[in-house]
Amino acid sequence: MQDLLIPSSPKKRVVIVGGGFGGINLVKKLHRKGFQIVLIDKNNYHTFQPLLYQVATGGLEADSIAYPLRKIFQGYADFVFRMANLESVNLTEKSICTNIGTISYDYLVIAAGSINNFFGMDNLAANAMPMKSLTEALDLRSLILQNVESSLTTLENNDKYLNFVVAGGGPTGVETAGALSELKKHVLPNDYPELNFKNARIILIESGSRLLAGMSESASSKAQLALEKWELKCF
Repeated sequence: MQDLLIPSSPKKRVVIVGGGFGGINLVKKLHRKGFQIVLIDKNNYHTFQPLLYQVATGGLEADSIAYPLRKIFQGYADFVFRMANLESVNLTEKSICTNIGTISYDYLVIAAGSINNFFGMDNLAANAMPMKSLTEALDLRSLILQNVESSLTTLENNDKYLNFVVAGGGPTGVETAGALSELKKHVLPNDYPELNFKNARIILIESGSRLLAGMSESASSKAQLALEKWELKCF
């Protein structure tokens, strides 16, 4: 199959959209299985999403959880990576349209990941900062530090800049709330000795009956007790 964007190959072509966990593992599974593999992603790196909260709270730098896709598959024969955005799929012609052109395929796999789910809470969607990508995590870190700086230059009610609300009591929400607590106790007081971080509040909100609903009740109880021990409020 010939394509202006991709080197020609006599092998069947598998086009994989998305360089997340699913896309990466599929490339590894198909390696040396007699296919030409084409991976496209809007970024040229893979993000280890479970640690985004560490970037957002300053525990890790961005390059600690971002890995170049080309380096992951360095030395793979019959593998091609293109940084592109998927725009549409033509099932009749067996091709996809991207912002860099059209790519034909024999087999197509969509592994583009997921988006934030606000469960119909429009006000939350309009006002909250999501944390689904590296860029969003860095934006969140920047906002946290900007708010701390603002609390130094605001004469009245400056404590409002030191209030942090985490929406969602799943694993990411619990980890984020815990990391914010560590930031409040061990990092920010050293960097901003003028501020009294005892007035800072971290609030974790969950609409369900308990935290970590997908885990055991024992894990849920222990998580809540640990957070409350760190002077974090759970609702």
